[in-house]
Amino acid sequence: MGINHWPEGERPREKLLTMGAATLSDAELLAIFLRVGVQGRSAVDLARDLLASFGGLRPLLEADQDAFCAARGLGSAKFAQLQATLELSRRHLASQLARGNALTSPALVRHYLTSQMRHLGHEEFAVLFLDTQHRIIRYESLFRGTLDSASVYPREVAKRALELGAGAMILAHNHPSGVAEPSDADRRITERLKEALGLFDIRVLDHFVVGDGDVVSFAERGWI
Repeated sequence: MGINHWPEGERPREKLLTMGAATLSDAELLAIFLRVGVQGRSAVDLARDLLASFGGLRPLLEADQDAFCAARGLGSAKFAQLQATLELSRRHLASQLARGNALTSPALVRHYLTSQMRHLGHEEFAVLFLDTQHRIIRYESLFRGTLDSASVYPREVAKRALELGAGAMILAHNHPSGVAEPSDADRRITERLKEALGLFDIRVLDHFVVGDGDVVSFAERGWI
């Protein structure tokens, strides 16, 4: 039976409009994105099949183009639509951050950095550049690859901060292994950056390490 023949209160779109998006299951939300099913399978049935095939919502959302498009009921148009949706979500978080003081929105900072870095298959070092009132100027990824004290250059970080007129910054990098616990090298990098940026009166307010399901804050650990 097609979704249009279901009781109105059970149809995903109508349920979202009357009860809110948070009340829908992953399969129901995905069904709204898919819009239609395939022969013999409703959009909800197809959504359940896809979630089972990919191993959950996150693997599906983070699948590369080839894997995504190879799945039944998907294709390049859906892949482009999904990437646009994900980017809109990231930009929405960025715009929320930009309206206030980063230090008064720690949960939002965590959420934003997670959205930017958790899915990356390589290690990346990024900076949230802030003005003197700790409002966001810009988020930029500066280094990528295997990060150690020899591959993160304080001079380049300081140069970019001065170009942007930053008065403070929040550092961030990800651990593709999924384990967010900072290494000794992470702590050494942070100390080198604090010392170098301090020469220009630019404060390092925090350093976040983004793992798979966790984010560690140096400030919360008392390391900054």
